[in-house]
Amino acid sequence: MPDYHVAGYRAGKTSFGMSVFNLGNAIMGSGILGLAYAMANTGVVLFLVLLTVVAVLSSYSIHILLKLSGIVGIRAYEQLGYRAFGTPGKMAAGIAITLQNIGAMSSYLYIVKYEFPLVIQAFLNEWYMNGNYLVIIVSIAVILPLALMKQLGYLGYTSGFSLSCMVFFLISVIYKKFNTPCPFTDFSFNSTASVLNVSAMDPGGEPDPACIPKMANLNSQTAYTIPILAFAFVCHPEVLPIYTELRKYMQHVANISIAVMYCMYFLAALFGYLTFYGEVEAELLHTYSRIDPYDTLILCVRVAVLIAVTLTVPIVLFPVRRAIQQMIFPNKTFNWPRHIAIAFVLLTFINMLVIFAPNILGIFGVIGATSAPCLIFIFPAVFYIRIVPKEEEPMTSFPKVMAVCFAAIGVLFMIMSLSFIIIDWTSGSSKASSGH
Repeated sequence: MPDYHVAGYRAGKTSFGMSVFNLGNAIMGSGILGLAYAMANTGVVLFLVLLTVVAVLSSYSIHILLKLSGIVGIRAYEQLGYRAFGTPGKMAAGIAITLQNIGAMSSYLYIVKYEFPLVIQAFLNEWYMNGNYLVIIVSIAVILPLALMKQLGYLGYTSGFSLSCMVFFLISVIYKKFNTPCPFTDFSFNSTASVLNVSAMDPGGEPDPACIPKMANLNSQTAYTIPILAFAFVCHPEVLPIYTELRKYMQHVANISIAVMYCMYFLAALFGYLTFYGEVEAELLHTYSRIDPYDTLILCVRVAVLIAVTLTVPIVLFPVRRAIQQMIFPNKTFNWPRHIAIAFVLLTFINMLVIFAPNILGIFGVIGATSAPCLIFIFPAVFYIRIVPKEEEPMTSFPKVMAVCFAAIGVLFMIMSLSFIIIDWTSGSSKASSGH
């Protein structure tokens, strides 16, 4: 039976532009802050190749989901799992969505916890500086009201503003590239910067080797780039809810959103890398703070990033609430008390994780390394193989063969990601990131 009205999503109520904003905001995450570091460990050309491959694969994955949705008339990821494998399929999809998106929301609130006090300190000098209380205030005052919206489409306005904040971040990164000497000097040594910066050129007038970009670079951290980029394009749980409200042109929405994020990711990585080269840190804003922690522009960028990640949390919460309703209340119609209660419980749980579990991101690294490949590659492929009848498309047909290859890529990504995280844990360096 067509599932157009599951969990309060009503068809045909959202514009094309709002859908682009919502999906773009779902794709865009805190991972953009780490892409310059990824480029430093792969080189410009290799990074561009990997970014292109992952973006194309992500778009193809959405194509599979939308094609399946059109074939069976189902607009819920969990229901596709149910159609393919019954209750186990629905539960697997629901659990993967829940874990992936809780991890993403936790990573966003971690940024609020650790960056917001720095902003307050810089702008106001004196105020309450406890990040735990600030996370609670932001969750209650901003995130919860937005998360109580009945339809995802209503968040298109906040999504547009969130993306505008990230565009400001990108413009600032580009601007800073042309206003930062290479090699740069740490803030504590700025008094001698005029002397030290002479080292940017060697005695023969040639550029410092540390300030020459590498086109390709292979080292121990290069392998992390693939899972980081894969996770940076996770938006699949949000695709079908947006499709439910838009009704048509969803592939165009997905292609435009991915293309815009592709360009923003590459430019942020490129100019962040060209500013600091081998000195770029895993979190780009931290590197700027090493030059001047009170730089007005970078402080404004911090505010913009805080706004962006805060406004992204409600977008990511919608699919989790839908997954929970599909798993626990599969046959219930929309109900305001239940709608509000699930959002409140989810935000309370995530706040407790962020406040009381300082090392929880390592755990979510494992969750992301398993749930993201499932949501992007494995589930869409195996659902497609299972749902589309062999009479219409035999296993030897091109679409089915592509689906098998797609699932194999997902399994490979999962094995690689888990291996890197385990190596990090055993070596004690913990540099893996979910990248979203």
